[in-house]
Amino acid sequence: MWESNSERPVMEDNLQYHIQCKDGDISKYVLLPGDPERVDVIASKWDEAKFIASHREYRTFTGKFSGIPISACSTGIGGPSSSIALEELASLGADTFIRIGTCGAIQPEINCGDLIICSGAMRQDGTSNDYIDISYPAVANYEIVLALIQACKTLGKKYHVGISCTTASFYCGQARPGFNNYTQSTWANKIHDLQQAGVTNFEMEAATILTLAGIYGLRAGAVFAVVADRNKNEFKYSGIDDSIIIANEAVKILASHDKLKGAR
Repeated sequence: MWESNSERPVMEDNLQYHIQCKDGDISKYVLLPGDPERVDVIASKWDEAKFIASHREYRTFTGKFSGIPISACSTGIGGPSSSIALEELASLGADTFIRIGTCGAIQPEINCGDLIICSGAMRQDGTSNDYIDISYPAVANYEIVLALIQACKTLGKKYHVGISCTTASFYCGQARPGFNNYTQSTWANKIHDLQQAGVTNFEMEAATILTLAGIYGLRAGAVFAVVADRNKNEFKYSGIDDSIIIANEAVKILASHDKLKGAR
């Protein structure tokens, strides 16, 4: 049992209520997968890794990759849990976030197993509306976008760059039928309309993370593995390892750039 104020509930050493991490536990660079089990996979690619906490949907490791301090914390699915993770991680000193996720591609040239680097996101997440007017853009930090592109080029991974559509629902929000084939007529042209606007994919967290990072003066970006092809109606759980490798490499690139900027 512990007590705190109700506005920002924390314990001794700034222990955060939801993620159960405290001062000194988190690096400035944080990778954000949705799936808690994926945190272990991410950490296994590092030179060293230490388990920090596992509470609700939030599982956290901190370690080093190529000598760079790095953390990974799962967000769970969707905007509400992602906003909590970012709020509490930022309170512990994190300032650079890369979401590592899966997505459904809607452009015909994008296939299952490809990677998509998010340059910005449509705010259909619902959560970001609680922070700022809908006209505020969810834009990826340019340094992170460039670092992810450089990582893909260096490691020879196939990638696309584009605007994502972040939704609050995996099924109806992404123009899939609900239970018992439930549909609405307004969904019939959703994918076609987004294709015409050049939107690359559906996913469920990026807009929240990008919007909050913009508001708070933090850096955020995202890289997705394509597991669903909405044009061919295919679902293949592939590309996950590539997205992890690219995100880790991007942190190494960012740290190098940050060191040069600091020296100047």
